[in-house]
Amino acid sequence: MEAYKRVRVLFSDHLGLARGKYQPIKTAAGGEARFCISLYGLTYDKQLLPVPGSGLLDGLPDVVAKYKEESIRPSWEADTGVVIPDIYFKGEPLAHCGRNVLKKTIAQFEEIGLTPYIGIELEAYVFEKNSDDKWVPYDTPGAYVYGTGAKTDPAGLIDEVWEQAEACGIELESYNSEFDSPQFELTLKYDKALEAVDQIFLFKTMAKEIFEQNGYLLSFMPKPLSKNGGSGMHINFSFDNKKGKNEIYDKSTNDGLSKIAKKSISGLIYHHEGMSALVAPTVNSYRRLLPASLSGYWANWGYDHRGVTVRIPDERGPLSRIEFRMPDCAANPYTAVATVLQAAKLGIENNYDLPDAETLDCLESQSTDRHVPDNLSLALEALNADKALCQAVGQELIDNHTAIKEQEWQDFVSHTTDWEFDQYLKYI
Repeated sequence: MEAYKRVRVLFSDHLGLARGKYQPIKTAAGGEARFCISLYGLTYDKQLLPVPGSGLLDGLPDVVAKYKEESIRPSWEADTGVVIPDIYFKGEPLAHCGRNVLKKTIAQFEEIGLTPYIGIELEAYVFEKNSDDKWVPYDTPGAYVYGTGAKTDPAGLIDEVWEQAEACGIELESYNSEFDSPQFELTLKYDKALEAVDQIFLFKTMAKEIFEQNGYLLSFMPKPLSKNGGSGMHINFSFDNKKGKNEIYDKSTNDGLSKIAKKSISGLIYHHEGMSALVAPTVNSYRRLLPASLSGYWANWGYDHRGVTVRIPDERGPLSRIEFRMPDCAANPYTAVATVLQAAKLGIENNYDLPDAETLDCLESQSTDRHVPDNLSLALEALNADKALCQAVGQELIDNHTAIKEQEWQDFVSHTTDWEFDQYLKYI
């Protein structure tokens, strides 16, 4: 720790926002920081609600963030280390902390001899200020899908993020411009589940701060531009067995997929509607999740098919994996990954029926009529109706999440939008 003057203790709250404190190096030697539990009762606009787990009506007690000195790592700030702590309440892991739920999920898989591995693809738009000091899309006149270089990023913003990520020990696998400009896809290294999600959390925090320092906004909002495509967070996963072999792959089957793979897919399909409120958790998420949007709308799966929700990429052997395409980056990444893994585990345990792989285009036709709920309110209803999923993820987290998001929905439906104002004011 002598390399740093201070340590930034940083963790993800229930909304996926980065909460933390700076500590001078002498204080950091204690490996502990305290935070008021009420932050788990906050909405985006800082309403403090008496929801389950907020502590608002219980005297606003502390949670304790604990970390080990060896977990402190280089950050993107000068003379500063960064560390992701474990969050405790009254001596026990905080039940509605997404990272704790993910750790519990990983332990459950390890009990049956499987180690989950995760790879996450992030999509985000870039904005800049115009002459009226308003955020507008970043001007990338030469950009096109799968573009690289100065035409797609004339200010070199992604290059700066990449360089800083390498300095922090965060390994990117790739980046490129997406179909719509100025949207980018950024993919991080495939790794053990907790390590992979920790990297995603730090990377998003770092990237947004670097863009802000340069006068730009990197937004992971699911659908920031009405006429453009949405931004997702595709979660790829597989399991290694005790011998280090990928349990998704089975060379003896016609398609190279194991029984565990097929059962995992069945769990994702079975719990399709219930998962949505946890992996697509905002009002805006449901502007992205639409028919023919290639975004994870339909309860279906297929081989190397981008129109389905559960895609099986065509790599086999050690690279075999399942890609789940419903989530977006508004989700707490720990909660989202834990939810996906828990749904897969329910499939492994319960032997759900698996529908045939999708062969229709999912643009004009598909083989199912099941899809994500049409809005956040209906998604919350579907989540709470899925008792098995709620129990698997943890009722404490579900109750906290539902109460926060019900308020978010109520705030939305009671709000007069700019579109309504512009459309009706002159005529009615």
